[in-house]
Amino acid sequence: MTEEKTIPYIVHESEVARLERVIKRLWILCIIIFICLIGTNAAWIWWESQWEDMTISQDVDTGTGDAVVTGTGDINYGENKTDNKNP
Repeated sequence: MTEEKTIPYIVHESEVARLERVIKRLWILCIIIFICLIGTNAAWIWWESQWEDMTISQDVDTGTGDAVVTGTGDINYGENKTDNKNP
């Protein structure tokens, strides 16, 4: 069980050549993945830069009383989703 076995030199060289091809393909794959990562990040930055953040403030003259705002309706692109049913 402890006897040493040898392999022919040609078998060793063919295995090394095969592994070199595999490593080259893996490097190409890593470069492609890295380029895709940069591309997707650039696309998200471009997409997010299209929108403008706005803050709207309004001065209201309430007269003698305080302004009271009630209700928590969801606003969806200018449409107020509230239920106007009378009981």
